[in-house]
Amino acid sequence: MATADVHSSGLRRFSRFLVDENRAQPGRANVMLRCVFACAIVITISMTLQVPFLALSLLVVFYVTQSNVVMTRLVGVVFVVGVTVAIGSAILVLKLTFDYPLLRILLSAGLFFVSAYLMRVAKIGAAFFIVGIVVIYVQSFVDLTDHAEALIRIVLWVWVAVNYAIAITLLINTLCLPAEPVEQLEDAMLGQLAVTRSALAHLERGERGVVELNARAIQDGTLTLQRLLRFATMRDANYRRRQAFHLARVATVSRLYAAAAHLPESMANIPAGVLHALGGACERFAHAIRTGERFTVPERLTNIVDLGMPGAVEEMREAFLAFASRSAAPDSMETEQEEQRFLVPDAFSNPVYLQFALKTLLAAMVGYLFYLATGWQGIHTIMLSSLIVAQPSLGATSQRGILRIGGAALGSAIALAMVVWVVPRLDGIVGLLLMSLPVIALGAWISAGSERISYAGTQVMFTFGLALLGQFAPTTNLTEIRDRIVGILLGVAISTVVHASIWPEAEGEALRQRVGALLRKLATSLRQQEDAISAPNALWAELADCEAMAARVALEPGWQMGEGQREGFQHHVQTVLAQTREILLAAGAFEAERRSQPNGEGSAQRAAAIWATTVAVSLEGYASNLTGGQQSVHAPAPVFSDDEALLLTDAAKRAYDRLTARATRLMGLVSTLPAWRDHQFFDNGIAT
Repeated sequence: MATADVHSSGLRRFSRFLVDENRAQPGRANVMLRCVFACAIVITISMTLQVPFLALSLLVVFYVTQSNVVMTRLVGVVFVVGVTVAIGSAILVLKLTFDYPLLRILLSAGLFFVSAYLMRVAKIGAAFFIVGIVVIYVQSFVDLTDHAEALIRIVLWVWVAVNYAIAITLLINTLCLPAEPVEQLEDAMLGQLAVTRSALAHLERGERGVVELNARAIQDGTLTLQRLLRFATMRDANYRRRQAFHLARVATVSRLYAAAAHLPESMANIPAGVLHALGGACERFAHAIRTGERFTVPERLTNIVDLGMPGAVEEMREAFLAFASRSAAPDSMETEQEEQRFLVPDAFSNPVYLQFALKTLLAAMVGYLFYLATGWQGIHTIMLSSLIVAQPSLGATSQRGILRIGGAALGSAIALAMVVWVVPRLDGIVGLLLMSLPVIALGAWISAGSERISYAGTQVMFTFGLALLGQFAPTTNLTEIRDRIVGILLGVAISTVVHASIWPEAEGEALRQRVGALLRKLATSLRQQEDAISAPNALWAELADCEAMAARVALEPGWQMGEGQREGFQHHVQTVLAQTREILLAAGAFEAERRSQPNGEGSAQRAAAIWATTVAVSLEGYASNLTGGQQSVHAPAPVFSDDEALLLTDAAKRAYDRLTARATRLMGLVSTLPAWRDHQFFDNGIAT
């Protein structure tokens, strides 16, 4: 019964994961439509003009189509450069070594090794990924024919199939449904301002609780604005020239959005008309974003005599005043940033990069040896898988392998159903499009999701295309479907074993160190009262990086520790990260109340400083023990006295009570950080 309960719980978690990852999100349908439109044109052109490698052309469409025009063009240019270099290198290798198989393999292996190395150290690693893919893929062409001219023709058709698909994709993404990052950024800011304005309106009407904002929503909103600002800066020269202004605008929206999450329960201590004025300021701010006009603060917010307002309300007021001062200042002429280096700083000093390239090469050569020994032409994807699933960490490699297998299985199942029931009834290009486009739309929808599932969508489409779109006539050959899935399974298995057995790049310890560093940064911000604009945004971004690393660590092969040890490690990581998210939100609320305390009430400020220091010491102690590998790590329970409150006036006492409540909430969260038990202290899942 216990086993059945575990399986049932696992299925429920998996179903929730699928539902959450496939929800409709802003811009997702746009990406899907652009993919489908471009793929429809590519299928029509390839079938009409008989351009080979249609599945490869469709794969390029999926890779190049990005969330906005900036990234689409950047990836498109990188792919053109990469495939041109790759085809040139492959032709050069064939010209020099066509009659010398051993020399051909050695030279190709050398190029593959260099490509895998540059994938890790170069700024445009995607270009060298393409070089490695083409170099190893061409080796399977050599076994198809012994005519040099025919072989060169095949290689050149690869260049045509890739580059014309890139041209079509860039044209579609420029003319049809373009997703401009500037517009996306403005829409995102307007959406968060609308939520803030709604929260203020509900509070003014006494309808507290109608607008719910949690720590996850605040984190996602902050990171979305930061990401879109980066893309907008790349796209628009005006954004680059006024980057500081636009950064201040984004940070102001983030401050307002976060403050809306901890508005008070009632209007007590809020001067009359302030909430209405804040709502009006939100409308003015939204108008300034839409039109580009200068933002001005409503007079009601600049002439508030009554002190001791709730911290969230005062935080919103300060955010508007600060931005109004910034927008009134002249634009600074910002200097061009220093050109980025082509390679990472430790490209030649860190042995990890060479080890990664050697592991990837070994996996590819083992797959190629199996391919030659069996003479099984259909499993040539065994070599491609070695490079496709190779990732910087063991968990990321496992994640990519799982997505590749899952996507290939789904794509193969769909292809099998089409071969049995649909293909015999096809009689033209219209029927082919009606059969293919729904599958492409499914793959594009999945591919437009988060990194946890996106590659599976690409694999669904590619496997389906290899099985049914590889010829210029209907096919009923089921062995193609079988061979593709067998090649993928073998390639993923070989690559996973090699990467896990030789110089494994596990991230478990690095994750502990990074979580500890995040807690120390939070402690530092509490001690120093860092700028409210920059510090929270950086902390949210760091938390997101930790969560992404935790997701990869959860997929690392666990044969070096027992299943109970793995579960214990993952449980503690997820608990600490979830608690840290709530601590970040509570710390923001505490700092807002801290800054809103009336001037001159020194006792309240002293108490706030003491409490902030107490929390900081607790966080630093927990982080030190966490990163030091202690057997058991407990956060001390902070205790404080409110004797200072006796010295306050009645008006300040109400503000002080709110500060006390925020401090109590923050300290309670810190004191309940879970005990951490390192996996080395587990034995068969039982703590010793």
